[in-house]
This record gives sequence, C-alpha cells and structure tokens, in this order.
Amino acid sequence: MTNKTPRRKGSRAKLRDFLMENVGKVLDSDTLREVAGTSEWARRVRELRNEEGLNIVTHNDRSDLKPGQYLLVNLKPLPAFERDISKETRAFVLDRNGFTCQMCGAAAGEPHPYDSGRKTRLHIGHIIDKSMGGTDDPSNLRAICSVCNEGASNLTLNRPNTIKLIAQIRRAPAKDQLDVLKWLIQKFPNQAKELTQE
Repeated sequence: MTNKTPRRKGSRAKLRDFLMENVGKVLDSDTLREVAGTSEWARRVRELRNEEGLNIVTHNDRSDLKPGQYLLVNLKPLPAFERDISKETRAFVLDRNGFTCQMCGAAAGEPHPYDSGRKTRLHIGHIIDKSMGGTDDPSNLRAICSVCNEGASNLTLNRPNTIKLIAQIRRAPAKDQLDVLKWLIQKFPNQAKELTQE
C-alpha cells in the first residue's frame, strides 16, 4: 500500500474557491493576496477570468468599484480565452515599450516608484480586455508592471519625488521629453552649462 501525500491546493484553486464562496461580495486586493498566498495573485485572478470564464469584474468594468476591488458577479461562465501570446510577441511589445510600464512609467528591474518594497516586474497587458472583444495583436498589447496590473497603483496629487517624476517623464513621447529638457535648461541655465562642461 503506497502512502500518498495529499497535494497542496494551488493559489489559483484557493482563489477560485474563495471567490465562489463570496459571489456578489466586493473583495479587496489585500484579501485576495492573503487568500492566494503569493505575489502573483492578480495573474491567477486574470487566469480565472480569461481562461476559466469566471465573471470577475473590477473598476475597469464597473464605475461603482474602486481600484483594487474585485467582484464575482455570478456563477454563470463567460467565454474563456486561452493564453496564446507568443514569446516573440512578448519580446516585441516589451522592446517597443522600452521595458517600461505604460501606466506608471516604472522601468523593469528598478525599485518601483509607488511600491518601494519591490523591484518592477513587467507583464504584457491588453489595452482592450479580451472579455470586451480585445485581441492578442501587438497593437492591443502593452507593457504593464505588476503593481498597475494589480490595480494597486495609488497615483495621488502629492508632489512627486524624483523617482516618480522620472517615471512619468519616461512615459511621455520623445517630443514631450525634449520640451521638459528645454524647460529645465531655461529654468537652470547655469547648472545646465556646468553639466555640459563636465
């Protein structure tokens, strides 16, 4: 007689069970992170939505929800989508977006400007979600960091620090970046001369 060790439940299964136990209840990202027991909880939620067809909505879908809130509307399955973005497409989109999050401007591998406790990890996100008719075409894809992907980015109107300011400038088109440079040179002409002479 063989002695089998019971398999531990994965984070996706834990989230599926928890969401199904709380149909119609608004759940926040902290709760889902705790249930999943992993920093990859948001990816597991997207898999439940896109690959298994769970009718999970966020603030992107309903105006009564705040960023970081999730709701399993009902148990009626939606059309599910397979993950079929090739490695080549992922590499193309990351390169095209300069390995920078297209929402907050954080660069891959650097400390995240809105969550200094972790380094920036980039994912590929859909501009128009597949559940809303979006495709896996590169024109509908963008680089997005895990913080923005989780809906946890808290962009406030506080005065930005250097890291946040640089992240925002990185997001801007080249013409706007040049305008910022011109403005800085006009504002600090003496310092600009010193820097160019070094």
